[in-house]
Amino acid sequence: MHASQGQGRSVGLGLALVSAFAFGGSGVAAKPLIEAGLDPLQVVWLRVAGAALLMLPVAWRHRDLVRRRPALLAGFGLLAVAGVQAFYFAALSRVPVGVALLVEYLAPALVLLWVRFVQRRPVTRAAAAGVVLAVGGLACVVEVWAGLSFDPVGILFALAAACCQVGYFVLSDQGSGTEDAAHAVDPLGVIAYGLLVGTVVLTVVGRPWEMDWSLLGSTADLGGSEVPAALLLGWVVVVATVLAYATGVVSVRKLSPQVAGVVACLEAVIATVLAWVLLGEHLSAPQIAGGAVVLVGAFIAQSSTPRPPSGGAAVLGEAHVPLDAEVFEDTSRPA
Repeated sequence: MHASQGQGRSVGLGLALVSAFAFGGSGVAAKPLIEAGLDPLQVVWLRVAGAALLMLPVAWRHRDLVRRRPALLAGFGLLAVAGVQAFYFAALSRVPVGVALLVEYLAPALVLLWVRFVQRRPVTRAAAAGVVLAVGGLACVVEVWAGLSFDPVGILFALAAACCQVGYFVLSDQGSGTEDAAHAVDPLGVIAYGLLVGTVVLTVVGRPWEMDWSLLGSTADLGGSEVPAALLLGWVVVVATVLAYATGVVSVRKLSPQVAGVVACLEAVIATVLAWVLLGEHLSAPQIAGGAVVLVGAFIAQSSTPRPPSGGAAVLGEAHVPLDAEVFEDTSRPA
């Protein structure tokens, strides 16, 4: 029994790490596409529409969700998919990948504010301290003493992604973890329909018919190397979206939401390292230190969140997940 639980935990940790890596790699693959001439919203549309196409069999299998939980599917698509992705990619067009993700990863701290002031549940002092640390770390990331050296609009986009990530956590908490099979909601079904709803929304705002499709047949600059744009897009769709969501959801089922969320915080670190290595985006020492403080604050805030009442739903981890602060999401997605 104990051996089986230990094995399940190890598998869960492994899947959570895969999810964090997959979500963390989305920015470094997407940014060259944006710099090659694609609008951020067009890249988001390609990402979400491609993932939705791959998830169509899952959506068909859970087609009863359209009748049972239409509000949940619509909210998840608007916030957890369209909102997180659009604002995160918009931030990527103005600030470094690592900065965009670190700001987005304020979401676990923002969830505490939701728990305390909206749900009116108690929050521990350690959790409050985590929020303070995260905000202080963010101040270092954006170097407020230098007059906000990063583009303030880019920072606002990243903060908007964090707010949508909160919606991801809150909505992911609906309908799972119940013993009543008639009311249970399979998270994979919610993700599949969220991607479909997100595709519809992003089709309206992204206007893919105005896209220069020829760019997908050319190359993009990845840290000085010319890489096929189609290959970068394939990574964003298959790895950074479908694989990232799937492994993130399964990892939460094998781990506690708190553990999965903490592991997902590695997404920001992974993204920063990948951007450093592949894109040459170097951060100053204070910014690196601030990023570390943001992650520590998010860790304390999320791990200190009171457990939900008995019978309550588990929180999905994303990305992300992004609530992945894991999700950072994103998602993280988060991106």
